[in-house]
Amino acid sequence: MHFSSYMTDWLYGEDGYYTNFKAIGKSGDFYTAVSTSAFFGASIANYLLKLLDEDSSKINGWLVEIGAHQGYLLCDMIQWIYTVRPKLLETMRFGIVEKHPKIRQAQLSYIHKRFGDEVKVHHFASISELKADYAFIVSNEIFDAFSCELLKDGKIAKVDDHVISWEDATSKMLQWAEKHHLKVGEVAVGYEDFAKEIATLPKCDFVSFDYGEAYVRNDFSIRIYEEHQTFPLFDEKVNLEKSFKKADITYDVNFAHVIEAFEAAGFIKDQYETQARALVRFGIIDILGEFAKQTTQERYAREADKIKTLLAPTIMGDRFKMVHLSK
Repeated sequence: MHFSSYMTDWLYGEDGYYTNFKAIGKSGDFYTAVSTSAFFGASIANYLLKLLDEDSSKINGWLVEIGAHQGYLLCDMIQWIYTVRPKLLETMRFGIVEKHPKIRQAQLSYIHKRFGDEVKVHHFASISELKADYAFIVSNEIFDAFSCELLKDGKIAKVDDHVISWEDATSKMLQWAEKHHLKVGEVAVGYEDFAKEIATLPKCDFVSFDYGEAYVRNDFSIRIYEEHQTFPLFDEKVNLEKSFKKADITYDVNFAHVIEAFEAAGFIKDQYETQARALVRFGIIDILGEFAKQTTQERYAREADKIKTLLAPTIMGDRFKMVHLSK
């Protein structure tokens, strides 16, 4: 089978890596901006409020997260809205796109723990189920979880019994590679269909964070992440059969491909920038300043340190990017 099918089975097949709930953090599988600080979600919610102020018709819309894991990000956003604009909870509706029952249950449990019966969050198996005039859709580290093909010097990877070999790429793949000046690297599969699905909404703001660049690397970034260790896919230490479905497999996002797919579906690129620039523009420093006025010095210092992780160029600040696409 082609590598994309193998990766899809690895992540989403029966008992695939993403079909069961995984803990995040020191005792779990990985760190994300969401698990680092609640101020990440608060700053995105703050940006949403600015968009609502610019277009009051959006106050009756939906806030939806795709790839919500346990639901931290959505809950942090709802918490900020409740803190500064509680009336919006009477007009806005909230949703999560998640099809796996076990993960849905974990999300509902966490949401109830945060808000009891005060907040209702709806689940959708896909964004196509959402019928709304407007939605603000947010995702964190979703595009790196799309399956991909591996291309090298006109050859495409295939996998048999967990062993990678190479065969001639199709003319369609070679045309795509030539257009994007790609000789070696990953070609994500599914961005176009994903963009078209979101484009079925009449009006939408889509904000997403992920790690990558807006160009091809012409090198393989694909890697296996297990027990807080990273192993390049082609490292001699990697045993695909042993890691299959038990570890995460990911690669750097080509944001130029993401933007191209969404623009072809009718979206406009509002902004593409580093995570650090985006969060500062969204107001994370101002939010921290307000927090400082109502807490202890110790708690302030602790939260400020977490925010440094989100903004520091050598940690998450420059490595992660934000793209805002609107329709």
